[in-house]
Amino acid sequence: MEHKVVDHLFRHHYGKMVAILTRFFGLSYIETIEDAVQDTFIKAASQWRTKIPDNPEGWLNRVAKNRTIDILRSIQAEKNRNLSITTGASSLQIDELFLDHEVADSQLRMIFVACHPSLQPSEQIAFALKTISGFSIKEIAAALLTKEETIAKRLLRARKTIQDKNIQFQYPSPETVHERMARVMEVIYLTFNEGFHSTNKERLIKEDLCGEAIRLCQLLLKKEQFRSGSLYALFALLCFHMSRLESKVSSDNQIVNLRYQDRTKWYFPLIKMGNSAMLKATEYKDTSVYHYEAAIASEHLNAKTFKDTNWKNISYWYEQLYMFKPNMFTLLNHATVCLQLSDFEKTHQLLKRIDVVELGQRAYLYYGCYAEYYMKIGEKSLAISFLDKALAGTTNTLERDFLMGKKEGLI
Repeated sequence: MEHKVVDHLFRHHYGKMVAILTRFFGLSYIETIEDAVQDTFIKAASQWRTKIPDNPEGWLNRVAKNRTIDILRSIQAEKNRNLSITTGASSLQIDELFLDHEVADSQLRMIFVACHPSLQPSEQIAFALKTISGFSIKEIAAALLTKEETIAKRLLRARKTIQDKNIQFQYPSPETVHERMARVMEVIYLTFNEGFHSTNKERLIKEDLCGEAIRLCQLLLKKEQFRSGSLYALFALLCFHMSRLESKVSSDNQIVNLRYQDRTKWYFPLIKMGNSAMLKATEYKDTSVYHYEAAIASEHLNAKTFKDTNWKNISYWYEQLYMFKPNMFTLLNHATVCLQLSDFEKTHQLLKRIDVVELGQRAYLYYGCYAEYYMKIGEKSLAISFLDKALAGTTNTLERDFLMGKKEGLI
């Protein structure tokens, strides 16, 4: 029981504690702070075996603060300041930072540190998942289909850049907010996508990644200076996708095709939140890919059954999305929609335009779509050959089983 409590608190409070302590001690001590917070949870797992404290969060905050001070003392960093920090005004100041509104403020500052333009995109998402969301190096490596040592190097480079460039723990200036927010939203989007369509070998869905992306979005929306049509549209998109999570995988851990998903399992409070966010998005002048993707997701949710899906509307939105921002995944998704419309000529045209290299680890989806196309036009042998290509590039066990099922149905 105590381990479940500690695991839950770690997932939900690690990032908060790191952000608060960083705000007080400074970004130059980020690694020390992360070690201190990690030590705190190890201590909790050991000491809470007999009894969980009445106020677990308060216990964690106090121990993490003291542990950070101890570590800083031991390395003699800012020795005079740290020796007097546990009493008086300084102690009061750090305790006040653990108030809810200060926690949120500290985490928002950390989001902008993670997405600082001085950091490489690959470093940004690794740093965000580690520092804000509390994911271990092993979890990040699994999520991003990368070796653990690669992630460790990215984090090391990110921390070094923060120190070398003297990046401050603060919000961007008003003139750079728009540019910085664009990258922040990309990182949130990528985090959610990895959760919603995980490349992890055993788990198709990682709800904690999806939930973390939505939480970060909500944090940003609470601050008026960060609100935009794009941010509201992104939040709507995440709500729409999250509402369908429970229907994506069956009770026996099999992928459920959209056609066969139990729509009664769709979570309508999230759909309602998404619709509300889309209305708010229309109050702003900016437009983004998230607007179009949310419109597409909304079309699926509006259909009472798979048969009722308005594929023509979805096809239109994909055309608009590609015109707004050309992307190989947009072409691939549009090709899938054209299959539903039995427009095989257009499906083939779209597939021929795709540069499969740009799809990276998701290239198997391209081969899967080609297999579906050949199945539909009655070319069994070609369909099987493309299913073999898809299987060769699939790392997720559930998706392999799904593709194998299709192949066996053709043999």
